[in-house]
Amino acid sequence: MSFAASSFETEAGPIVPGLSRRRKAAMVVQMMLAQGRNLSLKDLPEDVQLNLTRELGALRIVDRETMYAVAEEFAATLESIGLTAPNGVEDAVEALSEQISPETAARLKAEEAARRIAADPWAQITRLESEELLPILQDEGTEVAAVVLSKLPVAKAATVLGMLPGEDARRITFAVNQTSGILPEAVMRIGQALALTHCVKPIPAFDAAAEARVGAILDNSGSATRDGVLEGLTSDDPDFAEQVRRAIFTFADIPARIKPVDVPNITRSVNNDVLITAMTFSLSLGGNDAEAAEYILANMSQRMADQLREDIGERGRIRRSEGEEATKAITTAIKDSVEAGQMRLIEPDEDED
Repeated sequence: MSFAASSFETEAGPIVPGLSRRRKAAMVVQMMLAQGRNLSLKDLPEDVQLNLTRELGALRIVDRETMYAVAEEFAATLESIGLTAPNGVEDAVEALSEQISPETAARLKAEEAARRIAADPWAQITRLESEELLPILQDEGTEVAAVVLSKLPVAKAATVLGMLPGEDARRITFAVNQTSGILPEAVMRIGQALALTHCVKPIPAFDAAAEARVGAILDNSGSATRDGVLEGLTSDDPDFAEQVRRAIFTFADIPARIKPVDVPNITRSVNNDVLITAMTFSLSLGGNDAEAAEYILANMSQRMADQLREDIGERGRIRRSEGEEATKAITTAIKDSVEAGQMRLIEPDEDED
């Protein structure tokens, strides 16, 4: 047995299978690093990263026979794996996102966050960005802020300290001097309280923002209802009303939000009778609706436009309910094409290419 092998005897017993799992893992990592492999170990639990790094630091000379034996054992272990599971509750929730209810997912995430906070609240706090840590130091008491500053990595503590007003920075750094006698149990309680407040982000009940939800509803409402609601919103909350207007997409918005090159996509994706009904109705309304119909006609082939104008002339009067249903079918087809990545809406205030 070589010198390297005998040096491991006292620590872990005979070489393969006697080496500890940590030592074998460190040897595999070293072999991969020696081959220039880029390993990402950041997602491993912190204690695993610490143990692995310490074990790697303890490695000295390893003979070729031992190295080959460990590599073969590692390869055999990989080959024997028949199933891999999600890495923790959060990954499991993500994997099951389409199979479990949002309420169940929210509860599981909340339970996992509470478990992590109970186990190591400061690990959650120190992961916060500097901008997220700043309100903690500003809003909490001086002593608590001093504890937080002391627990942060030095570089991050310096960054956050530089973001504070000068007087606050001096007050908190002076209070660090008063933390020498604080007990570990007190630091843990402070961390748990702060992590519960600042690290557990509430899971919203709705995926879409309020203006997007209202906009989607008004998209599918009649013009009279839509105009009345927007008028009321403008009186009650002008800013929200403007956000809703930006979220709404109606037939009259086509010239401002659809590129000319995408118009043929609209005409191809809509039944011809529906298109004729929508165009006839919109032209009869005048104003922005008529402009949208003319925009469509101007950006299709001349032959198709002439045929469509002839069909419109023969269509006759359209009932409002029928016309609105037809224009709604066109806007729905446009949204479906956008979601499928076949076209893109021009955002309000965006300069068209």
